[in-house]
This record gives sequence, structure tokens and C-alpha cells, in this order.
Amino acid sequence: MRRLLSPFALLYRGVIGARNLYYDHVPGATHHADLPVVSVGNLTVGGTGKTPLVIALVQKLQASDHRPAILTRGYKTPPGGTADEVLEFHEALPSVPVIVNPDRVAGAAEARQQHNVDCLVLDDGFQHRRLARDLDIVLIDALYPWGSFSQPAWKARDGIPHHVCTSSGPHLLPAGHLREPPGSLRRADVLVLTRADLVARAHLACVTDEVQHYAGEKPVLNAVVEPDALVYRDGRRAPPAELAGRHVVGVCGIGNPEQFHLFLRGLAGHEHPTFGYADHCQYSPANVREIQRRAATEKADLVVTTRKDWVKLAPLWPDSGPGLVRLDVRLELGGAVNELDARLRQAVEKRL
Repeated sequence: MRRLLSPFALLYRGVIGARNLYYDHVPGATHHADLPVVSVGNLTVGGTGKTPLVIALVQKLQASDHRPAILTRGYKTPPGGTADEVLEFHEALPSVPVIVNPDRVAGAAEARQQHNVDCLVLDDGFQHRRLARDLDIVLIDALYPWGSFSQPAWKARDGIPHHVCTSSGPHLLPAGHLREPPGSLRRADVLVLTRADLVARAHLACVTDEVQHYAGEKPVLNAVVEPDALVYRDGRRAPPAELAGRHVVGVCGIGNPEQFHLFLRGLAGHEHPTFGYADHCQYSPANVREIQRRAATEKADLVVTTRKDWVKLAPLWPDSGPGLVRLDVRLELGGAVNELDARLRQAVEKRL
């Protein structure tokens, strides 16, 4: 199939190359907002952990007494509804304005004119070059750096499952999963390797070297996602360890469900079923009845889901049957995190 799609990938490469040349060399192609802009993006389609990083950066900015707004395009917004990421941002950051507009320049103007903010965080912004940014952060999934890996193998190291596999090489859409060539990483200011704890050290070092080959000597951080809290429908927060020994099932509709499954297995202390739905699934009452029926079949007393799924499942969840609980996570940044903090501070404060 990849061979059949290769001619279309070559055409796509030409279009992307022409577009990047335009923004690199044509004066006035990019528009500068009147506020500092920090962009979080990636090279591949699918989940790389952008939403947790956006949330973490906004919290860092708030801790420094800044007033950020989030700009997002509202990817896969259902008719008359709200995009998943927007719901997540509202749930995690209720006081932060979230501007939904595919035209990021117009969104930046709206944030400046209608909200009392002093900086902007651009969600999924690496390919949206029309809006200039003061800091470009690019995420790369350590498991699937270029979105195209051979069949994975798992091995246990220190009692933890680790992912080891061999790259089949970067491939652009539609033959692969890359939105643009890896050489575009030269535009990035900081690289973040997510899910770094799920790969062997030798593999992580190899991915780091490959990323720096394309990006140059840019700071590369390793990021891991850790369970943070269980949140019940009544608002009660509990430590994730409360799942130990419980008979639970998981449900998620996310791009990369492997880590969620590993979290539940580790927290519960045993294997458990996880019901997977399509990424950005818009759940219906029929889906909820199906989940409850399957949970009852498994004799589970609790259904655990992600924040992304919670914002859509919780309003539909009945009071009877297995309870619904959300597993919140936090992003832990290692390596050059101090340099990221310094660059974030410099990017915001130099324009204020």
C-alpha cells in the first residue's frame, strides 16, 4: 500500500516544500501578534501528548503571574458541539480563555481585544506558520518518532514493560504519518521526547541522536506522563493507588491508548480489559449502555477513563451500574527542563 501511495507522498512533499519556502522567504508572510506566542506542535498525525504539555506550560505561566490564553483550531469539532481538546482545557484550566479559530491570526486578535491576557499558547501550531511565534516547542513520540514503526516487541526491564522496535523510516502523508519532512525540525527551538519511559535507554539515545541530526543542537527534553489523581463524579479526588486490587475496566478513545492501558494495569496490579474507541469518538447513550453492559459482564465495579473521554462520557453516565472515574495525569519534564523554563520566560518577557 505504501508503494502505491508514494507518488501522492511526493506530490505532498512538493506542496509542503513550496509552502515552507514561502514562509521562509516572503516578507510579510507571517503576522506578528501584539502578544508573545508560545507554540506547541508535532510532526506526525496522531497523539504525542500536546494537550498535557499545553496545560503544563499554561500552569507555569500562571505561576509566574502571567495571564495566558490558549489558541486552538478546534480539530474535529462535532456539529453544534465543542472539540475534545477545548473541553479538556476548560476542565483543567477553568479560568483560562480558550480561543477556537482555524485562523490563528484572527484568534490572536480576539484574545488581545476581548480578554485580559498578556501571552498566548498556540495548540498544535507547528504547521500553522502564518502566526509568528516567540518559542516553538515540538513533541516527538519516543515510541513512534516518525509515526511508522515495524511490529513492536516488548521486554521487561526492572519490572517495567519497555518498547523496543526498529524504525522503517520517515514517510510523508499519505504513505506515512508525517505532516512534513523531519528536516523541518530545524525551525523548532526545543524538542520534547514524550513517553520516554516506555523505551529502552539505547533506543531513546538512538532517537535523540536522530532528532538532533535533523534539528541541530537544540535542547531535547525527555517527558513522561505520570498518574496524578482519580476524580469521581462527585468531585472527590483520590490518589491513583486507590485502584490497587480493584476490579476495573478502562475505556478510552485516544490516539495512543497503550500508555493508558499500562497505567491501569500497574495501578490495579493485574490485567484488565480496556475498551477502545476511535480517537475523538463522540459518545452516544448507546455507547454508554454498551460500556456498562461489558463492565457488568466483567464484574467490574468501576469504569476508568481519560480526561479527554470524561468530558464526553460523564454527562451521559447514569447513576446506576458501575461508577465512572477519571484518571488525571501530569507531565513530568526531565533533562533540560531548566533551559525550557528559561526560554519560556525569555520568550514571554522580552515582548512585554
